[in-house]
Amino acid sequence: MSKRIVIDPITRIEGHLRIEVDIKNGKIKDAFSSGTMVRLIEEILKGRDPRDAWAFVGRVCGVCTSTHSLTSVRAVEDALDIVIPPNAELVRNIMHCSLYMHDHVVHFYHLHAMDWVDVVNALKADPKKTSELAQSISNWPKSSPGYFSDIQKRISKFVASGQLGIFANGYWGHPAYKLPAEVNLIGLAHYLEALEWQKEIVKVHAIFGGKNPHPNYLVGGMACAIGIDDVSGINAERLAMVARLLVEGKNFIEQVYIPDLMTIASYYKDWGAIGGGIGNYMAYGDLPTNGIRDINSMKFPSGAILNKDISKVYDVDLRHDEEVQEFITHSWYDYAGGDDIGLHPWKGETKMNYTGPKPPFEHLDMDNKYSYLKTPRWKGNAMEVGPLARVLVGYARGREEYKAVVDKALKDLNVPVTALFSTLGRTAARGLESVLASQWAQEFYDQLITNIRNGDTRMADITKFERETWPKQAVGVGFSEAPRGALAHWINIEDHKIANYQLVVPTTWNASPRDSKGQLSAYESSLIDTPVANETQPLEILRTIHSFDPCMACAVHLYDEKGDAIGRVSVLGD
Repeated sequence: MSKRIVIDPITRIEGHLRIEVDIKNGKIKDAFSSGTMVRLIEEILKGRDPRDAWAFVGRVCGVCTSTHSLTSVRAVEDALDIVIPPNAELVRNIMHCSLYMHDHVVHFYHLHAMDWVDVVNALKADPKKTSELAQSISNWPKSSPGYFSDIQKRISKFVASGQLGIFANGYWGHPAYKLPAEVNLIGLAHYLEALEWQKEIVKVHAIFGGKNPHPNYLVGGMACAIGIDDVSGINAERLAMVARLLVEGKNFIEQVYIPDLMTIASYYKDWGAIGGGIGNYMAYGDLPTNGIRDINSMKFPSGAILNKDISKVYDVDLRHDEEVQEFITHSWYDYAGGDDIGLHPWKGETKMNYTGPKPPFEHLDMDNKYSYLKTPRWKGNAMEVGPLARVLVGYARGREEYKAVVDKALKDLNVPVTALFSTLGRTAARGLESVLASQWAQEFYDQLITNIRNGDTRMADITKFERETWPKQAVGVGFSEAPRGALAHWINIEDHKIANYQLVVPTTWNASPRDSKGQLSAYESSLIDTPVANETQPLEILRTIHSFDPCMACAVHLYDEKGDAIGRVSVLGD
């Protein structure tokens, strides 16, 4: 006899996600992922000026802010054959790296750490022993016994009042928590520190892009002027501030995030064999150093890995109509040619047709359509995208920067490379690439300063900005590596206006429903065989799903007409 667990909505993510699983003998035997909001940004864009698309798609989500705008301008530039100046590319890369630093730290501490850290248990810690442990793993200055004692007292007041505030509704005391009280206290203290730090690094976006979230972009470059002595431009003072923020971010990652990550991982090494999922990984590549068209110049390399075989990396072609396709067999959409065909995004359709049960309902009809997410496939294969995919592709490509951080982490944890194919590996990969992003951000900054000192202050090329210079018809694809994974926008331009626009986002790859062949996507596959100790407190499910850092707002993007949402955790007998 199996039991059906429904978690709706999954919390500590962006947007609405419903997970249903069947549990038998303490393990998950089947799993279903459903996006329960609708995204129709594609329809909103039709008929608009392509140069304005970045401003609309940027509002898809404010968590990985700037990523959709960056991808959009790249799509238009690709369609119109626009090459941006080196400084614009460097500034885009700096902004992208600072986004990684911010997004990964926030994810680890504020969205995922509480799956591993027991907040209430931290009250049992000895502040002196906590201080000694903290100083043994890092030289971060905030590590005195008094500091940890003060943190403990603050949380004690919450617990005594019965109101845990931001830590309410956790599964504290769950048997799956394994950390000593002192490690829990360190994690709790750094959770609070990360709240303060994260508001600083976003100033990099404000300096170059005018604001955060949703900084400004420009087809042809960046909409900011470099003027060392200009009070209204990117002057020496603002550049110096960027340098300081990048150094502070690098220090926080290396002295707080990584020591915490490795310490926590050392107590959960069994999770190096849980949550591996489909074993197929894909990255589009990003952070160009010689123009976006030179795929080999990317700091994040492009490629695909199948069946966990890192001895072979396949090339990815986003233009080929048989490589990337979206299916709707189990999605609440219609295709003119039938529901079992796959469409390349340049031929993509977005016609919504909800056929599911009327809310509230016990569970979805998994034999038919059960999600607002389409189902993308690469050459017919379900693929996982995200930090783990990027790290594996970089490692398999033999990139020395990747090999250095990965091999050190494996050695420090005393685990084999196969441990990467897991929930733990997914969580660790996010930290490892944060280290790389913080290093690369400084490289890009130094190159920008060198260019400026050599007299090159160009930030945009608008020679093709006027519509009269455009062809009557054009298609383009813009791609990037969002913090959550491979992101691409495909645009069709006709008579100077957007005729079709399709976004295939990371969470669509990972969280989509089954395809016509019955293949599970990454979320569903990763939950199979996961042990669940307490069916009314499914902490283990949250660990694996949170390791992907879901962003349903990117995948789906409208509420119902009343703005209502249904949230519950229930256990149903079959």
